[in-house]
Amino acid sequence: MQATNVSVNEMNAVPTKTHIEVNDTARKRMAVKKIWVDLDNSPHVPFFMPIVEELRKKGYEVILTARDSYQVCDLLKFHNVSCRVIGKHWGRHRVFKIFGTFVRAIQLSMFIRKEKVDLAISHVSRSQMLSSFMLGIQTLTIADYEFIAKVGFQKSDWVFMPESIETSVAPQAKNAVMKYPGLKEDVYVPRFHADASLRSDLGLQPNDLVVTVRPPATEAHYHNPEGEVLLDGTLRMLMERPDARVILLPRNERQEKMLRKDWGKWIDKRRIVIPERVVDGLNLIWFSDLVISGGGTMNREAAALGVPVYSIFRGQIGSVDRYLAASGRLILIETIDDLRTKVRLVRRQAGDENQIERGRALEYITAGISSILENHALPARG
Repeated sequence: MQATNVSVNEMNAVPTKTHIEVNDTARKRMAVKKIWVDLDNSPHVPFFMPIVEELRKKGYEVILTARDSYQVCDLLKFHNVSCRVIGKHWGRHRVFKIFGTFVRAIQLSMFIRKEKVDLAISHVSRSQMLSSFMLGIQTLTIADYEFIAKVGFQKSDWVFMPESIETSVAPQAKNAVMKYPGLKEDVYVPRFHADASLRSDLGLQPNDLVVTVRPPATEAHYHNPEGEVLLDGTLRMLMERPDARVILLPRNERQEKMLRKDWGKWIDKRRIVIPERVVDGLNLIWFSDLVISGGGTMNREAAALGVPVYSIFRGQIGSVDRYLAASGRLILIETIDDLRTKVRLVRRQAGDENQIERGRALEYITAGISSILENHALPARG
């Protein structure tokens, strides 16, 4: 290859304005793009871990923040994730929720403004959306429930959601609404590996009918008190079965105190077990005979694992749950009578984790994020 001759004068020449502009453009093109991911709720921790891993493999820098709410911090420790925890949960009252959202948005802005972020991503973090709006950062919101509470007039620049949600009822986006196949749980469920030691850790016996129960999210904006009635009916029904062992998973300390007060007799007898530490939710579901839950994520995790699951969620039923119900992968429980007539309290054959369906949700989501970063004009870093 022929060498290029450069004179001493040329080497020592002062760069012109044009040279500076070209060099700056090249430098920006070569700069590693930064992504900010905010973990606002417990399910976001396992969901985003594979996404973050894949994005880092693609060469992007990922900054993680999290909110101290529900079991987020415990899950971060469980998965050994390094993360900046900012803000907390402000309780069930609407006024406090709104106030807390704005407070956390300011806290996030103070932390993230120095990072020069190219794109903010969350699974419906309202504080991140507000912070990004204040700082001029473009946002991608991933959502799998069309009835989420909106943040005033704000729209994300992009929205990513399952194919089972029709675009006509989906959250609106400034630029585009993108789709991925299957469930959000398909992003991380395929990485699951069973660990039978969980049974002995929880004191489960070979003849136990193991039922994992997740109470409704009583502090969520979409909560319907009918869910609490169904939870009470569920536990009463299960305590009538001498061989039933319930693994009860409260959402926070406040809810745990109430449950211990109401069901202390059965907790003392170890018929109802509240784990003393965070356990691997997928592993617990895998070794359960059935799951009864008032929360969407655990329902869909069970469906993804092929474990019988019954929903006592009584808020507005979203498209994903209707899709699962129509395909027989989820049974909707609407009344106390449904508990008696629809729930099958039978032991199931141990499954084969190698038979878990390997979806393409992770591939679609990471490819969509890369497309946004590489093919769209993002705001220049300040």
